[in-house]
Amino acid sequence: MLPRDRLHVDGAFLFRWRSFLPIVAVPVALLAMTQSADLEARFGESAEQIWTIGCLAVSFLGLAVRVLTVGFVPGRTSGRNTREQRADRLNTTGLYSVVRNPLYVGNFLMFMGYMLATKVWWLVLLAAIVYWLYYRCIIATEEAFLRRQFGAEFESWAQHTPAIVPNPTRWRGPDLPFSWRTVLRREYVTAYSIVAIMTGIALADELISERGSLSVWVDEESFWLWFFAIGTALFLVLRAVKKRTDWLSVAGR
Repeated sequence: MLPRDRLHVDGAFLFRWRSFLPIVAVPVALLAMTQSADLEARFGESAEQIWTIGCLAVSFLGLAVRVLTVGFVPGRTSGRNTREQRADRLNTTGLYSVVRNPLYVGNFLMFMGYMLATKVWWLVLLAAIVYWLYYRCIIATEEAFLRRQFGAEFESWAQHTPAIVPNPTRWRGPDLPFSWRTVLRREYVTAYSIVAIMTGIALADELISERGSLSVWVDEESFWLWFFAIGTALFLVLRAVKKRTDWLSVAGR
């Protein structure tokens, strides 16, 4: 099998299971956190709080990129499909006019927020390399499909639009208006993943890095309890609305 063909085969496999990358990273992150630098001991509690806020900001910036992508695209183009490639039209406006893979840019920022929160420098570097190798295969597979599906239209767009690093000078306004209902329907799971993973990292930091206890963490870190409780409540409400009503459904999205 030629290297290009192997890349596409591997990409098809990874495309199907791409949502599980953070789960695979969990045991590695937990092991790495035994080496986590104690910011609070070295620079004080304020420094650790600022670092935590910064990590949350990076992850929520990634979510914002996804929101600004999904909110403008039509249905059956950018989504969570994993079993097969699908695209009824080629997205070339909005964020797709400045970068070919805005959803993966958003995912990268979210993932880096998680890794930065572990406070282990080599884990952040390793995660960035693994992410690039992982999604390089997926992108190659997706773009091979789009090339077959849209031919010259895809070639023209891909020639002038970078794959990963956005080029703001290429901006073209979206064809469709922004839809909050589409975002809530398609991204509530993504938003909740930030809540769950960041809370889990904070708890692991207490138990592994600082060798504390759950009771101490509950007493001293009320922010994370409220963060998780409110996030979980919103997740359950949106899940019920999506499953039991058509309120979040938008024609053509």
